[in-house]
Amino acid sequence: MSMKRIVKLFSLLIVTGMVMVSCEGPMGPQGPQGSQGTKGEPGATVACTECHNQDVVETKAREYEHALHFSGTAFEEGSRAGCAPCHSDQGFRFVVDNNTPATFVPDPANAGKYLNNYSVDALTASLPGPISCFTCHSSLHTTYNGEDFSPLTTVAEVPMTMWGGTKTINFAKSNGNLCAKCHQPRPVTASSGNVIDYALLVSDPNTKYTLSSISYRTGIHYGAQGAIAGGVGGIQFGSGYANSSHTANLSCGSCHMAEPRTLSGGHSFSVADLYTGCNIGGCHTNMSATSPTFTNAVDDITGLLSDLATKINEIGNGHDILQKDPTDDQYHGYLDIYDAGSNPTGYWKNPDQGNVSFPPVTNAQFGAIINYQLVFRDGSTGVHNYLYTKKLLENTLAAW
Repeated sequence: MSMKRIVKLFSLLIVTGMVMVSCEGPMGPQGPQGSQGTKGEPGATVACTECHNQDVVETKAREYEHALHFSGTAFEEGSRAGCAPCHSDQGFRFVVDNNTPATFVPDPANAGKYLNNYSVDALTASLPGPISCFTCHSSLHTTYNGEDFSPLTTVAEVPMTMWGGTKTINFAKSNGNLCAKCHQPRPVTASSGNVIDYALLVSDPNTKYTLSSISYRTGIHYGAQGAIAGGVGGIQFGSGYANSSHTANLSCGSCHMAEPRTLSGGHSFSVADLYTGCNIGGCHTNMSATSPTFTNAVDDITGLLSDLATKINEIGNGHDILQKDPTDDQYHGYLDIYDAGSNPTGYWKNPDQGNVSFPPVTNAQFGAIINYQLVFRDGSTGVHNYLYTKKLLENTLAAW
């Protein structure tokens, strides 16, 4: 059939239909209403409002706007394969989904070299994104109701990448393991790429340290909180270590996600001037910024940490080993070694200041630098785990 005939036939059908409709008689009276049918399943709009309302998701979102996970710069490093597990949403979910081990293995392409397994593949590293609701909550938008907030992405015990997986962080209240997955220290590695033998820092304390190079950034990075709160991972000279009751009886969220006050608590994760998580049944009753329980612990740890910084800096025989941060006049744990990009005013090895050699340190002294970094970068000045922190500093001060 030609196209012209098809068009003509289609036109005829339309016209015929119109004629048929136009030939219908007038509409009769409306019949009685039928019985009501069975109630259907809730529509998406009804289900969404269970969470997406002013008291639930909107409140959490406002709190999260004040969290460093959201407003900080963590995700800017997410494009590096070794950084992505903690610095991007995609990277974190990758290591969880693949149960990525925190071990070091021989590099098949380079004899005598090692690879750190705790990293992501190239595709995941190319998709960095900020930490979001979906990073910690694995089932969002599954059933579209309040149950979607759980389970969390992971609550499994955390093999420590600092220790090549030979030590783990495992809180009795396992929700804390979700936080520790990222808030754990990074490893110090030798020139081979393998993690150094930390045990030698304790068993052979007086030998000159040669297990790795020493530079401005040498150390455990920033995530010390999980290790200190869990009472594991420090360079443990001597004996007598114990944990405070926080380790066994609390998760990180007990305090960091307590009932909000001003810009702290809830999904801000901030504890600045927040004591609602402390003053609950079975814990403290009148905890505050002026409570002796709080101030004595902070003063004690602050004093011990200052003593350790002084002792470490004495190794320099007239010039500090640790770099003092001009923004707060404190030692953050970085070494005052010249780095063209990160520390161009560093004293040691600076070509503009005579290229003075960094002084030799013993194994014990290097262990002391690691422990200083752990305690300072934990940031709680003893609140997370007072007993462990106190003993770690006391034993380190006595180690040489």
